[in-house]
Order: sequence, then structure tokens, then C-alpha cells
Amino acid sequence: MHLSALRSSLSSKVRKISFSYCSAPLNHYKEQDDRWRLKDQELKENKEPLVGSRARIHKLIASQSDPLLAKEIFDLACRQPNFQHSYATYHSLILKLGRSHHFSLMHAVLSSLKFHNYSISPSLFTHIIEIYGDANLPEKVLKTFYTILEFNIKPLTKHLNCILEILVANRNFVQPAFDLFRSAHKYGVSPNTKSYNIMMRAFCLNDDLSIAYTLFNQMFKRDVPPDVESYRILMQGLCRKSQVNKAVDLLEDMLNKGFVPDTLSYTTLLNSLCRKKKLKEAYKLLCRMKVKGCNPDILHYNTVISGYCKVGRAADACKVLDDMPSNGCLPNLLSYQSIVGGLCNQGMYTEAKSYFKVMMSKGFCPHFSVVHLLVKGFCKIGKAEDACEVLFELLRHGNSPHADTWAEILPSICEADNTTGDVLQQVIKVEITPNTRIVDLGAGLEDYLIKKIKARSRTS
Repeated sequence: MHLSALRSSLSSKVRKISFSYCSAPLNHYKEQDDRWRLKDQELKENKEPLVGSRARIHKLIASQSDPLLAKEIFDLACRQPNFQHSYATYHSLILKLGRSHHFSLMHAVLSSLKFHNYSISPSLFTHIIEIYGDANLPEKVLKTFYTILEFNIKPLTKHLNCILEILVANRNFVQPAFDLFRSAHKYGVSPNTKSYNIMMRAFCLNDDLSIAYTLFNQMFKRDVPPDVESYRILMQGLCRKSQVNKAVDLLEDMLNKGFVPDTLSYTTLLNSLCRKKKLKEAYKLLCRMKVKGCNPDILHYNTVISGYCKVGRAADACKVLDDMPSNGCLPNLLSYQSIVGGLCNQGMYTEAKSYFKVMMSKGFCPHFSVVHLLVKGFCKIGKAEDACEVLFELLRHGNSPHADTWAEILPSICEADNTTGDVLQQVIKVEITPNTRIVDLGAGLEDYLIKKIKARSRTS
């Protein structure tokens, strides 16, 4: 009963639907079909390509370790209808090809990029310049400046400086670099302080000091302010040409203009003054440093100490070393070695021994040549006990003398019987090591005793 009623209800509904469909105007259905057709066409046009989205392609190319495979993926995506790579994809692929030295492929992708209206990042060309520079291709580095112009982009001063730095590193490209430097303003690029510094350094290193000076003076005329590096470059050039007086004058000019010279500027001048044996001027400059806002460091002190010692003024060198702690700088191994060596060269062995002991007490291990010089000096003037004292100090701190030093001291300690046993005891305590030199000592003693026996037999 219920089943027949259900069937009747369904039949009634179907008839109503059929009637409704038949009674609808034909134009209504035509409009509906047109709308569905347009919708289908729109979906087809906006359908995502088989290769995926632009972001997906970029991620895929950027993650590839093989640049040639990355290029294949790029080309495959290009062949898909309605697909255009993002700028990020071009950027990644260009750098990937360039860094793997596939320059022809890199240039092809770069040429393709030119035809798209992308906003190109200046860093792209900076990277390209660096890539060519790392590959030692200065011609292509120079050409990149004009490639930037082909993209209707004004090169940045950063691009200019990057190109100049790479070009001047090659002696044959200093002149092309200078030509670009002089013509850069024609393309709307203004050289800055760094640009001038690059060219000044290049000409100083190529012994064209006059051109470097001209550029330096040009900076003031063109309202390009020089910096500390500008002055230092010129000072180094002058010192290289042994024109240290002019370099000192330039330092004065620098100070008068309110600049604070850096430590390297002072190092340059101190080295040059010491080479010219102008120790008085060097010491004055060292004293002025702190007043002028630059605390002298260990390198500055050692330069002056070494300069004094080389001209036989070790006593003055000692004064400089003694003043160091009060000026906030502690002597190092080189400081003490210079002092000990300088004093020995002047025959001041007792003073040298004092500084030697201080050096050892501070934990510095001197070069064997310094020890040898001191021991040899004492032996030469007949002071075997002092020579032994140096040896004891060395052994006490766990250091072994050189075989040549043993050979120098053995005749002296054998002459003084009261010291021989002590020295041998010290040797036995310290010298028995995996690298022991006790054999060298034994050989030396043997030679000495043989000579002494022969001498006695001749006298008897």
C-alpha cells in the first residue's frame, strides 16, 4: 500500500519537472549554454601548466646542484603554453651558470631576460662582474659595464668600483680602468672616494706617483672628500719612492685637516723613517701617536726597537722597551729578541743576560740563534760562568740548547772543573727526552778530550 503511494508521488513529480522543462522558452537554454561554454574556455585559458607554478619552477631550478640540468628545466618550462618565468628564476639560473663557468649559456639567458619588462636588481650585475673577476676575465668584466647600459639601466658607482678593483689587479688593464674612470660621468656615473682610492693605489704600485698625486688634488676640486685611506695610499707611495719627508708633510696636512691617521699610516712612516736611519724622528712620531688619538701597538714599538738595534743604539732601544708597559703595551718575544741581539752585537753581554732572564721569566722561548749569540759572546770574553748561567736558565724552563751552542760552550765548561759536573747534571735531568741531544754533547766532549790529550802529550 505504501509502495504504490510512493510510486504515484514520484510519477507526479517527474511529470511536473518534464512539463516545466518543456514549457521554458528556448532562448533561456541557449543563453545558459553560452555561459557554460565561456566558463569552460576561461578554465582552459587559466589552467596551470603541466610543469607547475612559477614559484615551483624557481624552487626546482634554485635547488639544482647541476647547472646544466637547471637549464634543461628552464627550457622545458619555456616551451609550455602560457608560461613565463619569474625574475627570481632568471636571477638564480644566470648566477648558477656563471659560477660554473658556463658563460655562453649564462649570456643566452641574460639576453632572454632583456626582452621581458622585469625590474632588474642591481645586485645581478654586481654578481656577474664578480663572477668574471673570479674567472680572471678582465675583458668581460669591462664589457659588463656596457651590458648594463644595454638594459637601459644606469650603472651604479658600486658597479664602477667593483670593475675598477678587478681591472687594476691586472697590470695590463690599469690604463683601460683609468679610461673607464674618466669617462664614467658620460654615462651618469660619478666616481666617489673609493673610486679615486682604487686608481691612486694602482698608479702608486705602478710607480706613477705623479698621476696619483694629480688624482688626489683632483678630489678637492671635484668636491670628492678624501678619507684616511686616500692619505695613507699616497704616503705609502711616497715612502716606496724613499720620499719620506714628503710623506711626513702629508701626515701633517692630514692632521691639520682634522683627520686621525690609522695605525697602518703610522706603521708605514715608522718603517720608512727607520730604514732611512732617522731614529730621532721615528721616536718623536711614536710619542705623538697617543696625543693624536692613535695608541701605538706592539708593531709600532717593535719597529722602533729594531731600528735602534740595527744602527747600534741598543741602549735607546732598551729605553723604548722599558717605557712600553706604562704606555699600555707589553713587550712580546720579538721585542726581547731584538734587545738581546742588539746588546750582544754591541758587546753588552751582561745587560743582554738580564733581558734574557726577564724574557724567560715571562714564558717566552727565544730562537736558538739568540741563545747561541749570547753564549758565544760570554765564551769569547772568557766568562764561562755567565755562559753556563744562560744555559741553566734555558734548561730550567725546559728548553734545549742547539748542538752548535753545546759545541761553543763545552771547551769553556771543561776548563772550569767546578762547573762541569753541574752542567752535566742539568743535562741529564732535562736533556733525556725523545729528541735528546745528549749524544751531541758526548761527541763534543769526546772531541774536546782527544784534543786536550794530544796537546798534553806534545808538551810532555
